[in-house]
Amino acid sequence: MSSHHIIRDKQEPALIIANGESCDPDLLGQLLEWSPLIVVLDSAIYRVLGLGIKVDVLLGDFDKDIDLDLIRKEQYPIEIVHTPDQENTDLEKAFDYLVEKGFPAVNVVWATGRRADHTFTNITSVVKFRDKLKIVIVDDYSKIYLLPRSFEKWFAESTPVSLIPVGVVSGIKTEGLKYNLHHEQLTLGYRTGSSNEAEKDGFVKISHEEGDLLMMECWD
Repeated sequence: MSSHHIIRDKQEPALIIANGESCDPDLLGQLLEWSPLIVVLDSAIYRVLGLGIKVDVLLGDFDKDIDLDLIRKEQYPIEIVHTPDQENTDLEKAFDYLVEKGFPAVNVVWATGRRADHTFTNITSVVKFRDKLKIVIVDDYSKIYLLPRSFEKWFAESTPVSLIPVGVVSGIKTEGLKYNLHHEQLTLGYRTGSSNEAEKDGFVKISHEEGDLLMMECWD
C-alpha cells in the first residue's frame, strides 16, 4: 500500500498511525490519500513498512530495538523525532508535535484495540488538547472526538451515538436523540450516554456547560 499525498498543506487533517488494532485497508487508504502529513509512532514502524506506506515523521522514545539507518534508507526523506520524556505517551507527544507545527486537526488510526490500557489512555488523552488540536480517532467501528460546548450535526435515523464523559460533565442538553438529556449530568463509571441513537433523519444538537464530553459515532 502506498500513500501519498495529493495535498501538501495544512487544509486537511494530518494522520497519526499508532500501534493498536489495524483498521480496514480501504479506510487506511482513504486517510492516507488525503493527509498532508503522516506521523507513525515508533512501535508501529515495522507494521507500516510491511504495508509499503510512505510516511513523513517517525516519532517516539525508541525504547525498542529499531534500525534507524534502515528506516532512513527505506523512507527517505523522513524526519525522525526522538521524544524520550516518559511523562507522556507517544501519542500525546505526536499531538504536541503537530501543535508545534501549526496543524489544526488530526485523524488517528490504530489507536484502539489490542491492549485495553492503551486504548483507554489514547481515547481519553484527547481532552488535554481541547483548545489546541481537533482530534478524531477512527477505527472500523467508531469515530471518536471531543465535543465543543455546543455541537450540531446531521445524522440518519437510528445512527448509534454514544456520549461518554471523561470525569464529570454537567448541564448536558440534547435534541434529536431517541433518549434526550435535559440539563443533566453524566459521570464516567456511574452514568454515561452509551448506545443512544438519532431519532430520525435530521440534525442532532448537543450542548454541555462543564466538563469533557466525548462523541462516539458507532456502527456494527
